[in-house]
Amino acid sequence: MTLHKDILETFENPSQNNDYLITMDIPEFTCLCPLTGQPDFAEFEINYVPDKKCVELKSLKLYMASYRDIGAFHEDNTNQVLNDLVNLTKPRYMSVIGYWKVRGGIITTITAKYNKKNWKDKNNILESK
Repeated sequence: MTLHKDILETFENPSQNNDYLITMDIPEFTCLCPLTGQPDFAEFEINYVPDKKCVELKSLKLYMASYRDIGAFHEDNTNQVLNDLVNLTKPRYMSVIGYWKVRGGIITTITAKYNKKNWKDKNNILESK
């Protein structure tokens, strides 16, 4: 998949000693069906507990928009977003949920997660996620 992951930028986590949850909702996401070339629509929810870096929001917006002309399956897109963001920020925890709009009478939800080795949610901040 040819994406513009170099668009993504980070900044230093201002509270590295604390575990806290960042939730980002992306209500408008489009890409192309790899079989038909028809547009697919989704909403994304990204949750993460940062370690040393946080993702910069404008760069995330531009990165997500770079999928617009990419033909890939829902599963691939959702996991690619997770992989790119984990490689960029190296968080303590991250989940990416793709809420894919109806296609052929079926709504699909895909959840991909990452946990940093040996990180424990001691404050139960992921309790509702």
